[in-house]
Parts: sequence; C-alpha cells; structure tokens
Amino acid sequence: MIGRLQSSWTVAVPAVALVVLVLSWQRNLGAVAVAVVAVVLVGSILAAVHHAEVIAHRVGEPFGSLVLAVAVTVIEVALIVTLMISGGPETASLARDTVFAAVMITVNGIVGLSLLVGAVRFGTVRFNVEGSGAALGVIAMLATMTLVLPSFTSARSGPEFSPAQLAFAGISSLALYAAFVSTQTVRHRDFFLPVPAHAGRRAAAADDAEEHAAPPTTRTALLSLGLLAVALVAVVGLAKAVSPAIEAGVKAAGIPESFVGVIIALLVLTPEGIAATRAALRDRIQTSLNLGYGSAIASIGLTVPVIALSTLWLEGPLILGLGSTQIVLLTLTVVVSVLTVAPGRATRLQGTVHLILFAAFIFLAINP
Repeated sequence: MIGRLQSSWTVAVPAVALVVLVLSWQRNLGAVAVAVVAVVLVGSILAAVHHAEVIAHRVGEPFGSLVLAVAVTVIEVALIVTLMISGGPETASLARDTVFAAVMITVNGIVGLSLLVGAVRFGTVRFNVEGSGAALGVIAMLATMTLVLPSFTSARSGPEFSPAQLAFAGISSLALYAAFVSTQTVRHRDFFLPVPAHAGRRAAAADDAEEHAAPPTTRTALLSLGLLAVALVAVVGLAKAVSPAIEAGVKAAGIPESFVGVIIALLVLTPEGIAATRAALRDRIQTSLNLGYGSAIASIGLTVPVIALSTLWLEGPLILGLGSTQIVLLTLTVVVSVLTVAPGRATRLQGTVHLILFAAFIFLAINP
C-alpha cells in the first residue's frame, strides 16, 4: 500500500504545490501564472481530501473528521494573523469577516449540500440528534459571545471588546472548544458516530466496498497526515498568492472588498466540503455534519483566542461585532439549523433551505 501511495499523484501534487508556492510568494503574477497557480490549487484541494479520507479510514469516526477540521482551521488562523500583522489597521475587521464567512459556509453551505445530495440519493438521511444538537449549541454560544455581543457592549464606542472582555471571550472560547472535543472523542463518542444504514441502502452506496476494505497501516496513515499538512499549507498559501488577482477582479466588478475574504474562505474550506459531500453519498451524513459543525466550532474556538493573544503586538482596533444584516443571517441560521437537527432525519427540503440561506449570505455580501 505504501508503494502504491507513493506512486500516486496525491503524493506528487503537494510537493509540486509547495514549489509553486515558493516561486509565486510575494510576487505580482500575470494571467498565465495565475492560471497555473489556480490549477495547482485545485489539485492540492483534491489531494488534501484524499489524505484526509485515508486518515479517517485508519482512526475511524469522529477522529477522522476532527483531524481535517482542526488542520484546516489551524492554517486558516495562521493566515489571518499573518495578514493582520502585515496589513495594519486596515485589517481590523478581517478576523470577524473570515470567521463569519466560515460559519455560514460550513453550517449552511457544506451541511446544506450534504443533506441535499444524501436525500436525493437515499430519500431520507438520518443522524444522531445528541451529537449534532450538542455541536449546534456550542456554535450558537460561540458565535453569539464573540461575534454578536461586541456590537452591544458599552466598554468601547465601536463594535469591539475591551481588553478584559476580549480576554474573557478568548478563554471561554478555548474552554468551550476543549469541552466539545472531549465530548466528541472521549465521553460521548457514540453521539458522533454514523447511524447504521439498512442493508438495501448500504448496497446502494457506490463506495461500500471501499468502506469495508482493511484500514491502512499506521505508517500509511502517518504519511498521509504529513501530506495532508503539506497540501493544506499549499491551499492556504496559493489562495493568498492569487488573492491580488481576485481582489482586482472584485474591484473591477464593483463588489465590496470584504467579499475577497469570502472567496478565500471558500477556497480554504473546499477540502472539507468535498469530503462531506462524498460522505453523504455513502449514506454517512453524520460524518458530513461532524465536518461542517466541527469546522465552525474550530473556526471560532481557535481563532478568537489566538487573535486575542495577538492583540498584544497588533496595532489598531479589533472589530469583532457583526452588523445588523449579518446578525439577522446568523440568527436565522441557528433557528433553521435547530429545526433541521431536532427530528434526527432530513429530506431534500432541509438541504434546500440551508442552501438558499447560504445563497442569501453570498448575495448580501455582494450587495450589502
């Protein structure tokens, strides 16, 4: 298996992507160079999904989805901090915009698409209410405490926390994230395991033979873990490399500059979206929910503490509070998600509702 893995394109692409990243870093790219970087970026995304699935097959659920969610979020946080340090006061709202975009992409985009494709194939998809409901509760708490409250506190004149409030929010976010991971992986791991499918539905899954294949060896899984890290670094780095071209296109189209952050968030979260969709096509919708909700929790629970710590050397204000339109979208997302999760099963309707809500977020980001 090691030999087959090492001869695969999924090993070559991350290495090539790193070379392209080094050659393109901090350079003005022409049209041809941007096209090459975009092709390599797509290949890196597909390679990341492959290696994440190898690891998930080895360690099982929910550890597999947790590895991908945390890996993507850690690199995303590093990118945010790097951009904020280099961008100065102009990036005061970058963390807020990126985190909010990540929440909307994961909770509505990834989850909605997974529910829709799963329901189209199997009619009704089923999942564990206990695990999905617990994850959704953590998301609602984290998002409200870190993205909504700053718009209503009075310690500062703008939508930002005072140093003491920011420290409390950072510590609380980290504690909530640690409590969730402990619940997901130790105390109540069964809440986050896929619901067993009926025999007929198992036979209908195209990847059924792959699911029952022998797990990869520890050496293969470790190799995939390293290659996953390389591929994700390449995804984030290449996304940053093409961001000037994206920004120029956004300005030329008359779209608000904040939409660049949405585009980059979409690129960074694409590996999780593909992995979640493939899990849904195998009638493992709980894995899809683990990826979507887990990524949202990690995005807030890891970003806010790091940003709070980085304010020790960052200059200028740190805007965390959402605007009124964004608060309405977040509130609607929580309400719709509760109604989706509560029955423990979903149809095409629930998936469509989430995707329409995601489309509303994209449309209003373009036309605020």
